[in-house]
Amino acid sequence: MECSFNLHYRKSHATLLDVITVEQQPTKITSFRFLPDSRKLILILHGGDMHSYSLETEEVNLSSLERSLTQINGTQAEVEGSIEAGILSAEWSPDDELLALITGDEKLILMTSAFDVLSEASLHTADYGEDAPINVGWGSKQTQFHGSLGKAAAQEKPTSNVGSSPDDDRAPRISWRGDGSYFVVSAFFTPHDTGLPRRVLRVFDRHAKLQATMDPIPGLEHPLAWRPSGNIIASTQRFGFEGGGAGKSDRHDVVFFERNGLRHGEFSLRFKNTVDESASARKWGYNVRDLAWSSDSSVLAVWIEHEKGDTVQLWTIGNYHWYLKHEIISPTWGNSHSRFTSMSWHPEKSLCLHLTTHRAYRQRTYTWDASSSHSKPPNDTGSVAVIDGSKILVTPFRMQNVPPPMSSLQLDFVASPSLHPIQVPVHTAFCITKDVLAVLWESGFVEVWSLNTRLEQGYGPVMKPSQVWAGKVDSCSKARQIVAQEGPDNTLRLLILGVTDNGMDVLVDVVEGGAVNAKAPQSIGTRSGRLITTDSGILYQSATGEFCFSAQLVSASDTSDRIIVGHASPAKLYAAGHDQHVLLASNATSYTVGSGYIIFTTSAHECIFIPLSALPQLLEDAGKGEGKHPEWEKRRVERGSRIVVVVPSSMSLVLQMPRGNLETINPRPLVMEVVRQDIAQHNYRKAFLACRKHRIDFSVIVESNQEDFLENLPVFLEQVHEVDYINLFLTTISHGSLSPEVTTRVCDRVQEILSTIDLNKYVNTILTARVVKSPPDHEAALGLLPKLRSINPELVEEAVKYVIFLVDADKLFDIALGMYDFSLVLMIAQHAQKVTLLTRIYQDPREYLPFLRELRALETNYQRFKIDDHLKRYTSALKNLSLGGAPYFDEAKAYIEKHQLHEAALAIWRNTDQYNTVLELYGDWLFERREFRQAAAAFVEASNLPKAMVAYERALEWQELFDIAIRCDAKGEGIKDLAYRVAEELTAKKRYAEAATVLADYGKDIREAVIALVQGNHFAEAKRITSLHGRPELVKDVIHPGALESRSQLSDDLTEMRDQLRKQLNRIRELRIKKQEEPDAFYAAEDSNLANVDVMTDASMAPTAFTRYTVAPSMASRASKISSRSKRKAERKIGSGRKGTVDEEEYLLNSITKLVARFQTAQREAHGLLPFLFQFSTEHREEGLELQKEVSEFEEELLATLDDIWTKPKTDSENPDESNGDTWATRMEEIEKRRLIEPTAKITKPDLRKGDWRLRLFDVTGK
Repeated sequence: MECSFNLHYRKSHATLLDVITVEQQPTKITSFRFLPDSRKLILILHGGDMHSYSLETEEVNLSSLERSLTQINGTQAEVEGSIEAGILSAEWSPDDELLALITGDEKLILMTSAFDVLSEASLHTADYGEDAPINVGWGSKQTQFHGSLGKAAAQEKPTSNVGSSPDDDRAPRISWRGDGSYFVVSAFFTPHDTGLPRRVLRVFDRHAKLQATMDPIPGLEHPLAWRPSGNIIASTQRFGFEGGGAGKSDRHDVVFFERNGLRHGEFSLRFKNTVDESASARKWGYNVRDLAWSSDSSVLAVWIEHEKGDTVQLWTIGNYHWYLKHEIISPTWGNSHSRFTSMSWHPEKSLCLHLTTHRAYRQRTYTWDASSSHSKPPNDTGSVAVIDGSKILVTPFRMQNVPPPMSSLQLDFVASPSLHPIQVPVHTAFCITKDVLAVLWESGFVEVWSLNTRLEQGYGPVMKPSQVWAGKVDSCSKARQIVAQEGPDNTLRLLILGVTDNGMDVLVDVVEGGAVNAKAPQSIGTRSGRLITTDSGILYQSATGEFCFSAQLVSASDTSDRIIVGHASPAKLYAAGHDQHVLLASNATSYTVGSGYIIFTTSAHECIFIPLSALPQLLEDAGKGEGKHPEWEKRRVERGSRIVVVVPSSMSLVLQMPRGNLETINPRPLVMEVVRQDIAQHNYRKAFLACRKHRIDFSVIVESNQEDFLENLPVFLEQVHEVDYINLFLTTISHGSLSPEVTTRVCDRVQEILSTIDLNKYVNTILTARVVKSPPDHEAALGLLPKLRSINPELVEEAVKYVIFLVDADKLFDIALGMYDFSLVLMIAQHAQKVTLLTRIYQDPREYLPFLRELRALETNYQRFKIDDHLKRYTSALKNLSLGGAPYFDEAKAYIEKHQLHEAALAIWRNTDQYNTVLELYGDWLFERREFRQAAAAFVEASNLPKAMVAYERALEWQELFDIAIRCDAKGEGIKDLAYRVAEELTAKKRYAEAATVLADYGKDIREAVIALVQGNHFAEAKRITSLHGRPELVKDVIHPGALESRSQLSDDLTEMRDQLRKQLNRIRELRIKKQEEPDAFYAAEDSNLANVDVMTDASMAPTAFTRYTVAPSMASRASKISSRSKRKAERKIGSGRKGTVDEEEYLLNSITKLVARFQTAQREAHGLLPFLFQFSTEHREEGLELQKEVSEFEEELLATLDDIWTKPKTDSENPDESNGDTWATRMEEIEKRRLIEPTAKITKPDLRKGDWRLRLFDVTGK
């Protein structure tokens, strides 16, 4: 078993329903099995008869089984068959479909569940089987040279001295593999030629074909058990006698074999025989009766018979070591010892053990439990105690991580028949406040040890244990659990949970020294309760209604109420308060509490951290019926990992892998919890080193409390005084999550403090602070170098090299050049050349020195212009060029045009004589960019009105255009020509009303103005203009025909919209019918590569006990091969509307939504047209009545279609089942649901209401 887990158990009781009497004498039952499919009890007798008892009820539960069994004695049992030779062994396959029998004449018979014989053959055969190995003889005796002895020596057969154990019952055994594909037979066999009688193991397949025969094993015994997982077959072997294995006479091993017959390891039993072997009927005083594996293959039960009764040992494996975890002795009745009559594991509950005696039935349910210390920092040791037979293996994980099965300390206890006859302790417990370990045996014997664990690194033993107290508690006959806690006056207090002689649960309170509290024993009202105590001694019981094998008492804060966190079977994690409880997870495999978190692993291979501070709110939400949990911090862990212990002081979490090896991790939540505590206590150095070690962003040191950190920054620099550490801190926060403003404040404060402490020591840090702040202040960093040269010239070279290390040398050269300090430029160039970091023209002094000389020779302003232009600082260069005066203005204009610095030039030449020239340049540039309105404003500002008019005309800003034209005294014909041009452009832009205004006001053409208004359906304005200007003939010539033309256009639009709506509605109905009738074809993925794949995916079937043997691959486990280009192409397909795709319906709904918007525009046009159709003439009135009717009919049809399309279909998805946990299948199901969401849920129904667009007079006169 894993090195850090113990076993706790609880007992259950059964009720005797009835007794079945068999008439055959003598009676010996070979097999008694219930077949759930046929609802029959099958009884197979040693004499050869096979009986069946039918249960007539539909369901097999306790009440129905009780009713059926009461009728069995009154009903004649049906005899299914009989074998004259008798039946020595019988075993059903795990799926109850096959029955393997071994008869008295040593035959193997395979039957179906209907007792039809499939195979019958002799059990013993000389064949090895179908899996016989091929041996070419290399290195064997037959291929060696034998000298004078010749070939006869090579062909001589070795003598065999393989025999059987004296304790062997000589009965055959059968054991099936967990998936029912194979079974193994262990039968007694006497060789014909020579040798002793011995046992032989043979493996058969499901069709009773021999697969393999094991090599002869000396001393092999009758126990036989095939591990359900299928990898090994278990049996036992004796040593130290004739025909037995070579070894000591008291050696007794459990041995393992593979399916092909090869040996696969062993371990020695640990059983102390307390009876004189000479006075025992057994050769060694005991023998192994049987072996049994738990259904999950994790625990092997060994049934041992001895003179004083029976003992069942439970063994587990971890890291290739077998641990003896528990011992169960048969009960005593008076002064006599009883024996177990059967031992079996529950087929579904993996750690549920069934035991029977002649007078009782017992069921024990176990669970994995880590016996670890939960001490508070800074005294937490992270100690874990592991039971291994009579030894307790203890390791303090704060100091050492010792790989199992090794440990830091071994406490070896010698069994005492008077004090604790069972060598294996039943429970261990650590004291929370002391470094004390309490060990409890089932007899009530207790030993308390002070471990004296060293908490600092050093030499010598990490633990120096000393026994504090040992004694036996007589108040209970069988103890099963112990809790150690510190009582008043620094005394140790032990609470022991056990059972009295009459079967009542009791709680015994023992104080230091062995004195039993006067109030003990205390009766407990619930059976098999979990012991949870507080500092006040209050006992808590489960509030969840489920038995929690493991529970801890936690507190969210110093002032909050206590909360119980419990782990119930199979994988539920609860938190319970006084009135409410909440399910935290339904897939938790292990958990612990520490460092302010509930930490648990899940079956999805994740480790999740729930803050204790969140528990009160979770309980409050549970009371309100709000069951959704927030997203907690998590991290992936190795498959099958379980939590061993959490060590808050070292910020570590110890996990155990399925094989048994350990792994220590430092989860971010645990590290952050310690870092926050250290920051709050101003232990900045400890927090800094923790962040550095565990790669935590140093920004958390600042973010925890910015103002407090800035105030205590001198304390931080005093504790973290190393230059490299401070530089690392500054560079890290500059790339972290801090805002640029906060980073700048920290850097400025750091350089301010360090400048006053020691400039020479912290010069590199000051340079770092100036460079890494946001934005970087490179000029200030370089400006420190001349100052440093005057103070300490020796440090200048190192400082320059460090700045070059921080910033690219070419960039530094440019910055220094941009500071117009040639001495600084030379300093950077010379030192950069030494480290060969310059990559441009400055790499060679013969290249950059002439460049610097040329610059020195220029006038100051022009020199700086050249430098800025070289550094591509064009705005600054233009400013310096402007300072040179008028001689450089032409060059400045060209520079403006070259680098498009028009707006910067306006700011530079404002309030100068050259300002209007710059404005014209700006206007021309805007005109070229087709920003006509902006260009016109620039030309107006520059008083260039002709250019402004051109720009306004191109921008169709006709009001400003005609204003300037009139102010410029334009002639009448010119104004009219301009008006016609502008009106034509406005009409092309469908700005009909503006075009009409221009034509009427400036073109003086009323007819063209009316035509423009009619084109835009502005009939009211058209009539007004004709009346205003006295042109009534235009009403009949222009307005009346225009109204009929608009009516005809609206009618055509309605017809087109109606045809589109009906086609799309019919297509939507077809798609929805196909979706309901053939959903697989409708949602099928367009991947032709998967067309002929018959392998079922992981999501298509639930895992079973046989899944582990499946060899077919799963498509769901393969990574997608789709390229990014294919993904983008697939995204573009969504909503494209290609016929036959899954997105076609969504495209159609979008199209109908656009159709509604188009119809609303038609309604507004009809609203403006209908009054005039009613007024103009009889023909117009008839057309208007028809138009109103058409619009109304289509409006009704469209409303009905929208209601039909957006009616929510009835589905079962509105009441989803509760989630079964965070598993791969549930996550994939959620993704599929999001993909297949109804299009009507994605696209909102268009809002179309019956508007007030109608003319009621049409409704009155049209009737």
